Amino acid sequence: MRIRDRGKLKFMPAHFMPEHRALLRKLARDELRQPRPLLDEYEIQEMENQICCAMEYTYEVKITKWDDGFTYEETGHVHYLDPIRKEVRMVTDDGSAVSMKFIDIVAVEVIE
Repeated sequence: MRIRDRGKLKFMPAHFMPEHRALLRKLARDELRQPRPLLDEYEIQEMENQICCAMEYTYEVKITKWDDGFTYEETGHVHYLDPIRKEVRMVTDDGSAVSMKFIDIVAVEVIE
């Protein structure tokens, strides 16, 4: 008589329910989160100057923005600075328009 074994299934009780899997994915994502970087007035003024210079001379810029614990990079040309809404509008390399808040911008690099 042969014994029928379920293999690895019997040793995975934490992955039994879909709610457990979702919670474990959420916990793994929360571990990777980073706090918002603190910028002083000089760094903010320097980033604003770089953005204005890139817009005036149509240089390409790489803007790093912070969103909910993660940083993302956008590369393209600055199209418009909106001082009322406090936004930067830019056209990315693939032709799509992106707007981002001044408060979310962490770093600016001008690519000449």
